[in-house]
This record gives sequence, structure tokens and C-alpha cells, in this order.
Amino acid sequence: MSGFNHRILVVDDEQGIRETAKAVLSTQGYEVVSAVDGFDGLVQLRRSLPDIIISDLSMPNMSGFEFLSVVRKRFPHIPVIAISGAYNGALGGVIADAFFFKGQYSPEELFAKIRSLLDVGPVRPYAAKPDQAPIWIPVNDTGYFVVTCPGCLRSSSVEAQDSVTELREVACPFCDTSIRFISNTRVLKKASRSRRTS
Repeated sequence: MSGFNHRILVVDDEQGIRETAKAVLSTQGYEVVSAVDGFDGLVQLRRSLPDIIISDLSMPNMSGFEFLSVVRKRFPHIPVIAISGAYNGALGGVIADAFFFKGQYSPEELFAKIRSLLDVGPVRPYAAKPDQAPIWIPVNDTGYFVVTCPGCLRSSSVEAQDSVTELREVACPFCDTSIRFISNTRVLKKASRSRRTS
């Protein structure tokens, strides 16, 4: 089994997906560790570093976007596969080496991508640029949203701006780390209008 002794961290808030991923990846000899959200993923990273991380993007508490931003800053040598049913691979801000859309890939495609990422590691040509991609933040209807600093891991509120999707940058109020993110106020306005007219 080609994946023997390699450890994979699977981060997803759905228990069924975590259990299925463990069962499928174990058939290839991988050791699988799971986490229920980004914060739990960071706890698992503190215990032992995996060879690859597979993470959902839409999760409560700490989203996959925020989690992967922290991973890229602190562990740029770990390859990452992002999986989502809500976003597509062309979306700005996805800090990952590969992307799969939920339900639209086969186990064989996933196994092949894992093998190719393991073959490249641990030295990757882009590992020296851990903070190139920003966090993608969906704005809620309060006009504010929460960002988690990839440096100190503390969360703070940021006010939404009246503009289309744009790259923004703010300093963390706790440690002054620069936080780069993309907010989508157009989605917020469209959702607000739909609620008012319904």
C-alpha cells in the first residue's frame, strides 16, 4: 500500500463525512486523524503534524478558509486539499494545493492527488510564500463579520464596506499582524433585498 505510514488530517464538521473519509483513506494504508472544525484542527496539529490536510471550507466556529490561512502561515510545508460543496476552485482566497467539489470526484482521483502531493513534499517551490492568498469571508446581515488572526488566533469584528467583492487588509487589534481577506458585500445586499421583498 503506497500510503503506508503517512498521516492525513481530515477537518469537517459533518460526522458522516469524517467517518467515510477515514474508512476510504484507511484502505490505502493512511493513518487518519479527524477534527470537527478549524479550532479542533489546530488542536490536532499541536499534537502531531500530518503529512497532508484535507479540509472542508464551510464550518462553524472557525471556517476552513481561516483554518487554512493559519496552516499556510505556520506550517507552509504541509500540502492541503480543500473540499467544498458551496464554493468552487476558482474562488479567490482558497489557500490550498488542490480543490475538489463535494460529490463530484471519485476516491481514485483523491488518491492520485494525495500521492502526487506526497511525491512533491516536503519541499515545495511555493512554500516560501505562506501568506499569498487572503481569507474569504461571507458577510452576514448585521453589517459586520468576524475574522480570526492567523498570528495570535484571536477573533475581532470588521465592519462591512459598501463595495463589491474586494481584497481588504486590516491590522489585528491584539498583535498587529496584517490580516488579508476578501469580503462579498454584494451577496449581503442581494440577500437583504430578497428578505425585504418576500
